[in-house]
Amino acid sequence: MSNIKTDQASITNFLERAVENAYPNKQEFSKALESGKRLTAYLGIDPTGPSLHLGHAIAMRKLRELQDMGHRVILLIGDFTAMIGDPTDKTAARKKLTREEVLENCKSYRDQAAMILDMDGSQTSNPVEIKFNSEWLGKLSFADVLELSSHFTVQQMLERDMFRRRMSWRSTCPECGNENYRTPESVDVASDRHGSSILVSTIGTLNWICKNCNHAYATEGGSELHSPRPVYLHEFMYPLMQAYDSVAMDVDIEIGGNDQTFNMLAGRELMKDLKNKEKFVVACKLLTDPTGKKMGKSEGNMITLGDSPEEMFGKVMSWTDGMIADGFELCTSVPGEEIDAMVEKIEAGENPVVFKRQLASQIVTEWFDADSAQKAEEHFDRLFKQHAAPRDIAELKVKGSHHLLVDLLVQSGFVSSKTEARRQISQGAVRIDGQVVDDEGAEIEIAESAILQKGKRNFIKIVKS
Repeated sequence: MSNIKTDQASITNFLERAVENAYPNKQEFSKALESGKRLTAYLGIDPTGPSLHLGHAIAMRKLRELQDMGHRVILLIGDFTAMIGDPTDKTAARKKLTREEVLENCKSYRDQAAMILDMDGSQTSNPVEIKFNSEWLGKLSFADVLELSSHFTVQQMLERDMFRRRMSWRSTCPECGNENYRTPESVDVASDRHGSSILVSTIGTLNWICKNCNHAYATEGGSELHSPRPVYLHEFMYPLMQAYDSVAMDVDIEIGGNDQTFNMLAGRELMKDLKNKEKFVVACKLLTDPTGKKMGKSEGNMITLGDSPEEMFGKVMSWTDGMIADGFELCTSVPGEEIDAMVEKIEAGENPVVFKRQLASQIVTEWFDADSAQKAEEHFDRLFKQHAAPRDIAELKVKGSHHLLVDLLVQSGFVSSKTEARRQISQGAVRIDGQVVDDEGAEIEIAESAILQKGKRNFIKIVKS
């Protein structure tokens, strides 16, 4: 494909919307896009789970913009790097995955990515290339790795905030909840007049000053205290491996979430060293709640591309009002001026729920279609306005009439263990036929059938066989 779109509106939208930072800067990036040269851009995804999620989708939308402009786009499956485990934002080393687990996880990635990207080029005449980084990383010898590692220093790797946090004592400010950290050297050891080591201070005797609110507090006053945790050598190697992906594919652009900035810039430096070539980096915004917390599995609000329209709609409706504007910017194609108008109306006192419903409907429409969005909204209203179970729910057949509630929760797949089942019951999150059951030892009698509910969205019909 030779026709590259260079209109200023498309370039401005690409560089401004949903973009936290662009490197080396937006001016140089814009010149490259205006040149008419066909550039190669890629997004890398490690298959650490079976479903692509919202964070991937935000970056894929940016990749789709470049695809629409006519640039060459690559979806890189990190089947090698996933076995190492990206340490980004992790307070402990990731569990290493086997190759079999990695390949099983990415089986549906192509179909899920097709919700956003034109995989076969039927719409753009510009198909997506899918690559796997085991093609080159798996072939590197130990000598090759040593040579690559010579381009980076330990000091550079320690610039990662995540590594510093791991190696430090961490305490949570009792005033604002901000996490502060101090290096192990804060616990001082000195020598007495005989040359023997004496303990001058311990972590328990230290005073803290919060970086966020400047509140001073003693260690025992912090709401949480975590000791230093190990950083493993293979975690140091991860940015190096991701950096080499750019070199191996000889790309011009890398796209990723802003939590990947360190890794993406490592690739930029390696491209300069090994190919004397500029690589542009797009660090996309992340959708977070008002406290800065990313969407996650534990919060139950992480949208995956494997979710049904009903699940997507319901999860968006669980977002806070403060996420509405960012949700429209990052997850939809609604023009910026329309988003600004919504924000003004909310600030003027209009009910945010109206706009949140629009957001949920828009997301489902763009990822599925308008009919699916309408049905998802009707399902949501039936579930939450009318407090009724969905019309079509899965069934679980059981033998006998009497069953412990914890066993039913595990058998239904709503929880992974009896311990988790007891926690959900004690928190009042479990209902039988619409009635809350908070007795962890409860035994349920099934006459013919009963509706088991966990939380707001999980229903199953228990049927006596």
